[in-house]
Amino acid sequence: MTILPFQSRSKDLKNTILSIEEDGFFLLTDAAIQAKDIAWQQHAQERLQQVGLNTQAGMLYADYHQHPLIDYQVGSLRDDFDFGKIVWINTAAAKMVLNEMPDQLEFAAFYALRLALSRRYPILHLRECLYRLLPQENIDKEARQFAYVDPRQRAYQVEMEAVCTQHLQAIGAYLPERKACIDTQAGEFPVEASVIIPVRNRIRTIREAVLSALQQQCDFPFNVIVVDNHSSDGTREALEALADTYPHLQVIFPDRDDLNIGGCWNTAIDSAYCGRFAVQLDSDDLYSDEHSLQKIVNVFHEEKCAMVVGSYRICNFQKETLPPGLIDHREWTAENGHNNALRINGLGAPRAFFTPLLRELHLPNTSYGEDYAIGLAITRNYRLGRIYEELYLCRRWEDNSDADISLEKLNANNQYKDSLRSMEIMARQCMKR
Repeated sequence: MTILPFQSRSKDLKNTILSIEEDGFFLLTDAAIQAKDIAWQQHAQERLQQVGLNTQAGMLYADYHQHPLIDYQVGSLRDDFDFGKIVWINTAAAKMVLNEMPDQLEFAAFYALRLALSRRYPILHLRECLYRLLPQENIDKEARQFAYVDPRQRAYQVEMEAVCTQHLQAIGAYLPERKACIDTQAGEFPVEASVIIPVRNRIRTIREAVLSALQQQCDFPFNVIVVDNHSSDGTREALEALADTYPHLQVIFPDRDDLNIGGCWNTAIDSAYCGRFAVQLDSDDLYSDEHSLQKIVNVFHEEKCAMVVGSYRICNFQKETLPPGLIDHREWTAENGHNNALRINGLGAPRAFFTPLLRELHLPNTSYGEDYAIGLAITRNYRLGRIYEELYLCRRWEDNSDADISLEKLNANNQYKDSLRSMEIMARQCMKR
């Protein structure tokens, strides 16, 4: 069986595939892996050959020692999808789809190949440990998470976006620029904007977060709605004390005990307290200054958009910048951002919404990906407004929900977001019929 190193340039990958003479499958390995680094499990290659031939799969991948993977879905469009260190590719299938790949790719050849294969053939995950590797260096998970907003990777990201867009066009899920506007004066609300803060057991941070919201300076009335999800560490008492001092702080203590972050958001937006626009603030974060809320609401009225997303800076508790610093999502374009959103892992922060639309759609009752799900649903039809200056401080500490995340949890998160993309692709395909 032919073993090939990963190649990012389309010219190199195409020529290499065309040069393979034997039938069956060839192996494509991580660029850092050599054949001597692979220890095969008993009959592993035979097992892969059998499954590949029996299913006529275009590509196969398998778990490896202490590293389970997740299944490939229609929505597995992330260019950093984890296939492990080795993939098995059907040689005949690869040659069949080569003409569907762009010729001048410098970075995205494998991405283009596997998307092209997925349009014609199954991509199968064997939930079996078929090989092990010599110890590898750990990858900086946070650096990988934010790679798509790293300006040093601009050329890489532009190419990946182009390949993804071509794929969406091929499967009937591409949408042209979204131009639908909202009437920002429609309806009656108690205030113009509400800052929404779901919280559970954040006694170390909740007071600072709430004060950051309460101290906003705006030319319109606003309030702060905190949904305390059965805190038991003193958070409830701290909120009650603040509410006694600040009349525009509304604290909701839900009776339900099955709410996640999305459910807490739904509780806030469905309440009689919620303003025309609902604006995010996490319970351990801060607004950068007292003008963030005003800037967000200004964009709603100026651009008539259904959702606005600002920019945030990652920092510690002393507000000192941590890598990668400012996350501004400058990869977003009005023409194609809603399509590229199916490739990237998030839309940014702080997020803000037109409340009537949010009351119509609601968020999934989850504590991961609920913001991404509603963002995809909104951008399917409506424009998204962007603010590229810093509005928000995302503070890193040991109790962050994504701090030191396990492989099991990372896999669960990625599988859920891929499922959201799968459903969104189907919804967009239905719009085109």
